[in-house]
Amino acid sequence: MIPLIEREIVDKKKWISKNDMIDILSISQSFPGAVAVNSAIFIGQRIGGYIGALSALLGVILPSFLIIIVVARIFTYISNIVVVKAVFKGISSAVIALLIVAALRVGKAGMKYKISPLITIIALLLLLGTGIHPIYVIIMGIALGLIIYLFKTIRKKKK
Repeated sequence: MIPLIEREIVDKKKWISKNDMIDILSISQSFPGAVAVNSAIFIGQRIGGYIGALSALLGVILPSFLIIIVVARIFTYISNIVVVKAVFKGISSAVIALLIVAALRVGKAGMKYKISPLITIIALLLLLGTGIHPIYVIIMGIALGLIIYLFKTIRKKKK
């Protein structure tokens, strides 16, 4: 859903900039819940205030909710068919590819500063190598971002 939201909001409608979209995605990933839902709420609020946030929330949730209800009813009848099982194995592989593409897009666009790749590698190593809970890595990223921002602000004031 994120590439679809980005295409509609940034590319077609031009309601927000690409950089704003990256910032919204970064913040949305820090909150519990689905990133697409969190992003829609932030974008809706930015464009239309609280009514926009509620409208965006309903616009993202309701279609998926209704489709899932229909598919779940149908799936209970066809889940044991061999062809259906094979189709779902293929779909799960395609979903992984979609997630990788979305991560690469966000990652490439999120590398705004020279230090960004280093922070990314450190966060990845912490997540994979130490077993630190992701929320602590996010908090460390927030703290490091604030420190870098303050350092740059202080350096600019001295010039």
